[in-house]
This record gives sequence, C-alpha cells and structure tokens, in this order.
Amino acid sequence: MKNGLGEWWGFSDTPRQTRQCQRMRGTLFLHLAIGPTIGVHFAPAVCRSVASGNRHSTRCVRWLHVSQLFSVPKSVPKQKSLFEAAPEPMPWELAADADRVVAGIVLARPLETVYHYLVPEELRELIRPGQRVRVPFGGGSVPTLGYVVEVGHTAPTSRRLKTILEILDREPLIGDPMLQLTKWIGQRYLASWGQVLETVIPAGVKKQSGTREIMCYSAAEGLAEKLASTKLSKKQQAVVDVLLSRGEPMMVDELTTLADCGTAPIQWLRERKLIVPMKRRMATWELENTGRIDPETDLKLNADQQKALDQILKLVRHKEHQTVLLHGITGSGKTEVYIQTIREIVSYGKQAIVLVPEISLTPQTIRRFRARFDSVAVLHSHLTDSERHAQWQRIATGNVQVVVGARSAIFAPTPQLGVIIIDEEHETTFKQSSTPRYHAREVARERARLAGVPLILGSATPTLESLLRARRKQDVLISLPNRVEGRPLPPVSIVDVRNDPHIQRGEAIGRALHQSVLQCVKAGGQAILFLNLRGFSTVLWCQKCGAGVRCADCDLTLTWHADRKLVVCHSCDYVAPPPPVCPNCQMPGLKYLGTGTQRLEQELAAKFKDLRILRMDSDSMQGAGSHDEALEKFRHGEVDILLGTQMIAKGLDFPNVTLVGVVDADTLLHQPDMRASERTFQLIAQVAGRTGRGPKGGRVIVQTRCPEEPVIMRAAKHDYLGFAEGELRHRKELNAPPFTHLARIILRGLHEPTVNDEARRITTIYREAAKAQNLAVRILGPAPAPLTRLRKMFRFHFQISAESLDAIHALWREVQPKLETHPDVEMTIDVDPIDMR
Repeated sequence: MKNGLGEWWGFSDTPRQTRQCQRMRGTLFLHLAIGPTIGVHFAPAVCRSVASGNRHSTRCVRWLHVSQLFSVPKSVPKQKSLFEAAPEPMPWELAADADRVVAGIVLARPLETVYHYLVPEELRELIRPGQRVRVPFGGGSVPTLGYVVEVGHTAPTSRRLKTILEILDREPLIGDPMLQLTKWIGQRYLASWGQVLETVIPAGVKKQSGTREIMCYSAAEGLAEKLASTKLSKKQQAVVDVLLSRGEPMMVDELTTLADCGTAPIQWLRERKLIVPMKRRMATWELENTGRIDPETDLKLNADQQKALDQILKLVRHKEHQTVLLHGITGSGKTEVYIQTIREIVSYGKQAIVLVPEISLTPQTIRRFRARFDSVAVLHSHLTDSERHAQWQRIATGNVQVVVGARSAIFAPTPQLGVIIIDEEHETTFKQSSTPRYHAREVARERARLAGVPLILGSATPTLESLLRARRKQDVLISLPNRVEGRPLPPVSIVDVRNDPHIQRGEAIGRALHQSVLQCVKAGGQAILFLNLRGFSTVLWCQKCGAGVRCADCDLTLTWHADRKLVVCHSCDYVAPPPPVCPNCQMPGLKYLGTGTQRLEQELAAKFKDLRILRMDSDSMQGAGSHDEALEKFRHGEVDILLGTQMIAKGLDFPNVTLVGVVDADTLLHQPDMRASERTFQLIAQVAGRTGRGPKGGRVIVQTRCPEEPVIMRAAKHDYLGFAEGELRHRKELNAPPFTHLARIILRGLHEPTVNDEARRITTIYREAAKAQNLAVRILGPAPAPLTRLRKMFRFHFQISAESLDAIHALWREVQPKLETHPDVEMTIDVDPIDMR
C-alpha cells in the first residue's frame, strides 16, 4: 500500500490502516476498484463502516482508491451534502450483513433495552433463545450475565457490535412461549425483561443442582473403516460392540459392566482414537419418595357440581380460552370439580397447573391429587434447589399430568398445557412482593390466553376485581351455592367481649367460647381456634411514657417469644433479649401486653388440663414434615384443640371439627389499608368453613370488640354478595380499585430528609409530565409510607391512579428514562399493589 493521492490503497484489519481510513472519514469519497478500471462510489457512511474495523465489511473490500477531492466521476450521481442519506447498499454489503449472526440479549438489571451482540462463528450452531450468555457490557466491557431473546442477522443500530464471550447453557432454559410471557410481565408490571427472566427460572435450574459431569465414551466417526486395519482383543471388541449397538455415549461404569471388562481396553481404544471421550452432565438426584397412596375413584357430583363441570368442559372441548370464576361456598365441592376437569384434560394427553396458596399446600391437598392421578409434581418454597430442578425436568419432559404448587408454579415448563386452576384466588400470597411484582392470577390469565386454554379461578370469597370482571361479562361466572350432601353452613355467633369478665382479666378466651369448647369435646368433636398473631405478647409497653418497645430497624413494636426468650420483629427478623428498662425513658418494669398463639396455648393448657392441645404456626412448624405430622395427629383424633394462625384457616377438611373459634376478629379490621374490610370478611368466612363438614354439624364463635361493624355482621350471615355490594359501592365512591388501577412508587433511603425531598421532587416531575402529556391520571402524595421505617430504610411513597393501565404505563415510560434519582435513594414501582404498608 502506498500513501498519496490517486494511489491504490489495500485495506485489511490492521490498526495502522484503520487509523488511515479514520483520518479520511467525512471528507473524502472512496472508490471500490473491481478490476483495473471500474470505480464505484462509496458514501462517507461506507467509509465509516470500513474504518470501524468491521471484518464483515473489510472482507468484501479488496482495494480502495482515493481520488477526486473536489469532484465526483460523471458516472456517480452528485451528492449535495455529506449529511444526506447514503445510497442503497451494494450487493456485497448485503452479503456481508447476511453472513453475520446477531443475538438480542437482555440483562438481569433494571434496563429495558434489548442489546445486540455478534455471535462468533464457533458459537453460531449452539446459540438459541432462552439460553444464558456472558457478554461485554458498558464502557469497560465488563463480563455480564444476559439472556438470549432473539437470534437473527440484523440489528437496529449502525454502531459496531461487541461479541458474545460465552454461552452458559447447553440447552435453552425456557422456550418461546415462556419468553413471550416474561416479556408481557415486564411490560405489565414495569420491570425489565431480564429481571423477569432471572426471577421466573429457579436457581436450582440455573445452577443445574443435583447433576454432575461424568465422562462418557462414544464410537468414533468412521469406526468400521478404522477397524479394518486394526486387530482387537476380545475385551476391546466387546467394548466396541456395546458402543455400536447402543448408538449413544455411555458412562464408563455402564460400559465396563456390559462389556464385562476393566478400564484398560477402554483406555487402549481411546489412545488410538477409536472411541471418543466426552463429558455429559448427568442427574444425581433421587425423586421424592411419596410413599404408597391408595388410589381413589371420582366422587359422584351433585346437580350444581355437574352443571359447573359441563360448562367448563364445553370450553375445553371447543379449545376455547376463557376465564371462569367458580364461586362456591366453603364445602361446596370445588376441588372435585377441579379434579374431574383435569381428568378430561389428561385423557387428551395434556397437562394441568393447579395453584394454591403456600399455606394451603398441605399434605392433605397433595395427597388428594396423588390419589387420583398417576403422575403429580409439587413445587413449593420448601424444596431444595436439587429437588426443584428434578421436578422442573420431570415437568419439561411431559411425563407429569398435574403440577400442584404455589405462586411460582405458574411458570412450570408444561409442554402440553391444557388448563390452569387457581384455588383460593383471593389469597394475597399470589402477589409477588419483590421485583418483578407480578400477580399470579394476571400472569395465569395471560399464559392461558397465549396457550388458548381455560383458566379457572375458585373461591368462596372472590376478590372484588374478579367479581367485577364477571359482572361485566369479561369472565364467566359459575356458582356453587350449596354444600355437598345438602349440609347447611354452620351458624355463626358474634360475641361482644368488651364486658366479658374473662377478657377483662387479661385472658384471650371469653366465657362463651370457653363453654363452647367444653361442650364440643364432651360430645366427641374437635375444635379449631384461630388467632392471627404469632408469639407470646405482641407489645412491650412502658407505663410511665406510654411507649412500646420498637424494632431498632423498623417502625414496628417487637413481639415477645417466650420459647426463645427473645423479642422479635416480624418484618425484618431482628432479635434481641428483652430490655430491662424502657429504651425511651429508662423506666424499669415493662408490661407484656397482647396475646399471640404461644400465650393462647399456655392459657388453654391451664383452662383445659385434660384436653390435648396442638399449636400450628410458622414458629412451631419449622421441622421437616412437622406440618404433615401435626395434621395427621388431628385427623386421627389424637388432638382435641388445634390452634394456630392462617396456616389452619384454609385447605383443611376434617368432618369431626364441630367448633371453630375466632379469638380476635378485629386483628385485620383496623389496618391502614382499603382492603382491610375485604380481608377480614375473607378470613372469617374461610376459617368458619372448616366446621360443619360432617354429619355432626358445627358452629362458629366470633369474639370481637366491634360487633356492629358491617363486615363482621355480614360474615356472621355468610352473606358474601351483600358484603361485596356494599364494598363495591364504597370503592366506586372513592374511585378506588377495582374501578381504577393503581401504581405505587416507593422511595427509600437511610436519611429521612433526603428521601422526603426526593419524593417531593419526583412527584412534581410526574405531575408536570402528566399535565404536559394530557394523561387521564391522578397523582396522590407524596407521604410517608404507613410503615415509614423498614430494615433501617426510611420510606416515602406516592400513587398514580388511572382507569386504564395504558395511561400509567405511558407516564412511567415518558418520565423514567430521563429521570435522574439521588444516589442515596432507591426507587421501585408496584403496579396494582395489594399491600400498602
């Protein structure tokens, strides 16, 4: 190559030649010489492409000629400006672009952009959407984890693309349908696609827990020809024969056993490259031993159940997607309708996903499905990474008929999905509390829509959101108004304990409930007592200053746990010995007030010395299998009184329970949350439904200090529809959900004034943007969060309210990309929140 105007320039990928071309960029025209005389005009954009060192471009550029600084050959159309659009790409440019492979990558960070990277030639045959990769990211090209979401030949950018460093998974972790679903979740709940993927794929699957790499051997390519000139011993020939007959890689132990030889013949064949070594990842887990469960036949349905089943199966047989709200009172036989629906789904070779609240994932629920179906997988939070990976792989093979699990089971990789069922759809545990803050019900709705299958939502007390959709004919409403076998709902007695002498003495069990327990047990029945407070005493109170002892890191009072002799924060799990004096005024003699399940257990033991008592809460049920063991004791009559928290309020079906006592119905009623009344009604209705399921019947005692509260009176009458009518009317007047959508934006930091100022500044920006865009939204706040300090962080929030989610999404996407937040303040968004703490 020579320097000088008018000479021929040869280009390759060397840095010196690249720098020479960069000096010409934007000022010279280039000619591509094809042969000795033909010149073709290149615009500055092409010069930039060559100067960038893009090997796909330089591969086609053999020689460049620089000429005509101030004029253009007659055969080339004259350009008026360097900034005009470049001419149409030449054929060799198109060929170069078609030759490259580009992958769209999303990162597990709060970044919505899909980044594009070149795929090196050695990885082109391996890369597929759904795999994890490591890519250089940022100015420092830091190796960063990402997920492949698309593979093609083009990228929506003219910038030079970086190259993928490595592929981390041999096979995709999820398929195309799940990629579509996770993209929708990111858009719906305003989280990045990469964050969603990082959340929905279990850690055990990503780590391949329960597997290890094992050396295997396979027959070399062209082995038959190679053996023609090689003499083998008897043992060596046996190894070859086994490999050829099997036709797939085999482990050493298996190979030596079938060939009846040691490792020496294998090593001899390997050294001569007659067999090929390779490492394969093999499973080392053992699937859960569920023990023998006697199979059960389907039950005979009553008229209401049969009608509900026929309506659902009509959708199934017509392969029609629709959401069905199955509103059935407690004990109406919803589970049997689920099972017989799944029975038909399985007969078509398809699979079912059944979501239940974590607290309802009792062995009783699981046993019921395993007694009806040959292959059931269970996914819940107590599985180890290895167990979860094993179940995930079982499901992915299509060998599982029914997947039963909590919230995250909605992402189970069922290849032939036929139906999705959500039992107790009103439960708050279906809402994810960390980013991405999705609701399993809405995700299930979208997954069912993508798969074209029915979604069944079952509850005795549906959420107002689900009820309103059904009334607007967006979903199908099916009712089960009667209990199976015509049994009546148990009568509910409201007991005003404000003047009860037992309660005034500081006891938790009032006179009426005390007598009812004695009568119940004397008649051969069992009792369930419900109290939704853990620990022994819920407040440590100072008589002098009137302050409660609060958590050092949260704006919450500490709970005294007598069994551990510690005070505990139930939000952040802070623990400490009880203080000898008031931290506020240094006065000794703190009072231990309030009653939790531990104190109730002690009181019951003193009142009913001859009765067998069992406590079930998250403190007492920590051992492996403790939950199952406790319920089996209760089932077999070894326990007279079962007391506990929400753990015992749902999913239990014991015909011998003839009394349910709600020890304090006001626990949730006065919370600073618009859903407090709804949750109180649901809780009373659900726990009341645990009794009256057998021939002995049953009754419910509700202790309260607010007997005139409409929600308690409605619950006592089992009047869900009456409660829903009044609550919907109230919500509409307030312009609150379910008539509007909410997005709650939370800011938190270590310094309260900084967070406060930042909350005011950002809220103002959002208000101004909403006004400028003329968006139909209301912005409420900012204000301190009801739980202002949590885990050492001060929290402020504001809310965006709109009739349409599109308006909220539009405002967020208008403001957020341009918004610069204070480095000491974190900001998160919760779309359609259900916890306003």
